Amino acid sequence: MKFSIERAGSAQVDALCAIERAAVQLFRGHSAWAAYAAMSIPPELLQRAISRGLVWAALDGAGVPVGFVWLDTDVGSGGIGIAEIDVLPEYGRRGIGAALLEHACNWARAAGYRRVDLGTLADVPWNAPFYARHGFAVVDKNDPTFALASQRDRENGFPEHLRVFMSRPLPPLAHGEWMVWPAPAKLNLFLRITGRRPDGYHELQTVFRLLEWGDEIRVRVRDDGAIRRTREVPGVPEATDLVVRAACLLQAHAGVAAGAEIEVDKRIPMGGGLGGGSSDAATVLVALNLLWKLDLDEDLLAELGRQLGADVPVFVRGRSAWAEGIGEQLTPMSLPRCHYVVLDPHEPVPTAALFQAAELTRNAPRATISSFASGETTENAFAPVVRARHPRVAAAQDWLARFGEARLSGSGGCVFLEAKSFDRVVAIAAQCPVAFTAQVAAGVEVSPLQDALVRHRGMN
Repeated sequence: MKFSIERAGSAQVDALCAIERAAVQLFRGHSAWAAYAAMSIPPELLQRAISRGLVWAALDGAGVPVGFVWLDTDVGSGGIGIAEIDVLPEYGRRGIGAALLEHACNWARAAGYRRVDLGTLADVPWNAPFYARHGFAVVDKNDPTFALASQRDRENGFPEHLRVFMSRPLPPLAHGEWMVWPAPAKLNLFLRITGRRPDGYHELQTVFRLLEWGDEIRVRVRDDGAIRRTREVPGVPEATDLVVRAACLLQAHAGVAAGAEIEVDKRIPMGGGLGGGSSDAATVLVALNLLWKLDLDEDLLAELGRQLGADVPVFVRGRSAWAEGIGEQLTPMSLPRCHYVVLDPHEPVPTAALFQAAELTRNAPRATISSFASGETTENAFAPVVRARHPRVAAAQDWLARFGEARLSGSGGCVFLEAKSFDRVVAIAAQCPVAFTAQVAAGVEVSPLQDALVRHRGMN
């Protein structure tokens, strides 16, 4: 049977849950059956894992999911866990489970993790013996690393004497191998234009909120000094691509002979006001600073980023922030834990045209951090202009406003809504009209890029 493995999407949640329920039936008659029968995957948790890029599906020739693997980052201590791996029973013994497992382990290694952990049953052939054939060894279940998993077992009534924990070490990456890095999206929780500078740039105030969802960048060193991207981007020549420009700028600044290949897995909509290009550029600067062993400090990387675009420094620094100037003067902010529905109306909005709009308000009074914190300051100066010129964006905002305060991010065209619970944003996203695409994501204190940097440093 031919099958492919692809990163799972939000629309596949129900199909993946159905696969898990079907796979559980294989445990009928086993002494752990009662515990398995009483448990099922919470769809909202699977949805969040999918939004973070931690779930892959095995697809048959018609593109229908027949299996999946779900990774869990809550393991700690440099490891990542297998939260779930299931294959439809009728597709068993065809190598699908093995391929999913190896795919997950290979990704984890490229992402800087040092080991993969899991909990399983010792006496079931497709559990512990299967994992043992793929490099996993039984470890001490009393190790503090597995305390959370053991607690979950007890809460779910799982027979403790049947459980074993296993771990597979992941060797460090060799020179020239691909590394995986995140490039998170951002939201502008408000945006106010307070003036115009003599050089033509606009003075603004905003709050950048970093998300745990975004693009994924793959980078590897070339020894010939060339900077290359491996995927074409429609309408973006290689020489003007921000990731290529970032690599060339860093190379020229440091005077290094090394080069790089860069591959971008785009999830952030282009022209959506979510900072995708800027985030990609920041990730390339941070990644190549490590790969090329330059040891440049964060301030210098942020300054190089500023030369590429005003939004790049906030992604380099990796903290949500109050921003002024042209967006490069940053004051880190600690923001409440919140979740977001981000709606893509599929209508890119060109920023340059908005800045030139005669009707754009350019002399708003200056806001304060306290006025933002109180909820008084939430407007976006671009919103009236975007709504007047881009009807699909206006329609998306109007639909989302049925559930709360819907706001434009940056210069658009994506709009978003904030909620305190992940269940709430999942429920809203599930009702999204077919004309738009809904993404759910949590705001983060520390950027996923900074977390990845710590991991990759530990592997080198």
